[in-house]
Amino acid sequence: MSKPLSNRVAVVTGASRGIGRAAALALAEAGAHVVALARTQGALESLDDEIRARGSTATLVPVDLKDFDALDRLGAAIHERWGKLDILLGNAGILGELAPITHVDQPVWDAVMAINVTANYRLIRSLDPLLRASDAGRAIFVTSGAADKCTAYWGVYAVSKAALNALVRTYAAETVKTPVRVMLLSPGPLATAMRRAAMPGEDQSTLRKPEDLAPHVVKLALPDWTETGKIYDFAQGGKVLTPQMPA
Repeated sequence: MSKPLSNRVAVVTGASRGIGRAAALALAEAGAHVVALARTQGALESLDDEIRARGSTATLVPVDLKDFDALDRLGAAIHERWGKLDILLGNAGILGELAPITHVDQPVWDAVMAINVTANYRLIRSLDPLLRASDAGRAIFVTSGAADKCTAYWGVYAVSKAALNALVRTYAAETVKTPVRVMLLSPGPLATAMRRAAMPGEDQSTLRKPEDLAPHVVKLALPDWTETGKIYDFAQGGKVLTPQMPA
């Protein structure tokens, strides 16, 4: 089997379940060494077993992404061991709660912003020198159509994803003259635990699965991927969208 990501190192956040787990397995199967971040040690160990069964290797990092100092230490540890990072998948995210903006409690707001926005900023800050040290650094961040829809009661999640989009597009603009390529990945409706929490009455058997998305993550991680600062829309068959610029 072809291993297009052989000798490449990939960081995956939220790697213990859903999109993160499926992507970690696909990246490993493509030959990458996966640095898997998640809060749950047992789930990470299960992932490690499956990665090893597929003939690849992983480094497990049990961490709460709100521990921003730990994300700084991650960059230092990767630098010491490999001197570079080839792939960053910023996948971890939380829904918070579906409620009117005026009813969202401050701790909920703070947690959503910490995980969905600030953790990705800290990852970029920590890992940017390592991505630039790669011959083809690839940074991919999972976004949502909620960022543009501004649907009632989805406020805290929508705001966090809109902020993430601005963060990622700015980073893309700042790295356009480097070997780093930065993309937003919009999965659309997938059968995940987060979607089940948001839409408990939905029949998830009608939805595509994270495993269906995973090969597209590998595609965005390949050294020959050239687009940057754009949205890869999985729901539209992998269409690459250029975000609207203000008039």
